[in-house]
Amino acid sequence: MLDKYHSPVRWAALAALSVFLLGCTASSTPVGAVNSQAATQARTGPVISPPPVTPPTPPGDVAIAFACKDAFGGKPETPTANVIAVRVGEQADFDRFVLQFDSKVPPFTVKRQAKPTFVQGASGQPVTLNGSIGVLITLHSTSQASTYSGPTDITHPEFAVLKEAKVIEDFEGTVQWGIGLAPPSCMRAFTLSDPARLVIDFSTAS
Repeated sequence: MLDKYHSPVRWAALAALSVFLLGCTASSTPVGAVNSQAATQARTGPVISPPPVTPPTPPGDVAIAFACKDAFGGKPETPTANVIAVRVGEQADFDRFVLQFDSKVPPFTVKRQAKPTFVQGASGQPVTLNGSIGVLITLHSTSQASTYSGPTDITHPEFAVLKEAKVIEDFEGTVQWGIGLAPPSCMRAFTLSDPARLVIDFSTAS
C-alpha cells in the first residue's frame, strides 16, 4: 500500500522539480553576455576624429625660392658654435653645400662676388678657386680648428655649378668658406635643426 501510494506522489514531485529547473534555465542570462541593442545605442554618440597630420617634408624638398641676392641669418645670442662636418652634393636641380654645428647655427652671411678670388685671413694672401664667380660664407662666434677634421679644400669639377669649396679663415671666432661657381647661379640659404645645419643650394637651372 505504501509503495502504491508514494509512487504517484514521487512522480508528481519529480515532474514539478523538472518544470522549475527548466524555467530557471530559460530565463537566466549568462554572465558577461552583451546586449547588442544597448551596445548599438552606446555607439550612437558624437564621433571625435583625430586632427589631420601634416607629413614631414622630404629631404631636398624645400619650400624656399632661389634668389640672385646675398643671404644672412643665424642666432645672434648663440655662444661659440663649432663646425663638426662639411658636406657637398649634387641634386636634381641644384648643388648643395652644408655646414653642420655642434649646437645652434651661429650668425652668418652669404655674399656673392664677381670673381672666385678671396683674401686668406691669417696670411692676407689672395687665393683663387675653380670657377668664374665666388661666394663668401662668413660665420661669426664660430670655431672649427679643434672640432672639424675633414678636408678644408673640396673640389668637384664634375658638378654642374659648385666647383670648389675652401676654408678662407678660422681665426678669433670667425670662420670663412669660399665657394667657386661656374656658371653664375642664384642661391638659397636656410637652416635646419637636429642636427644644426646651414644649407646653401646653388641652382643648376639655366
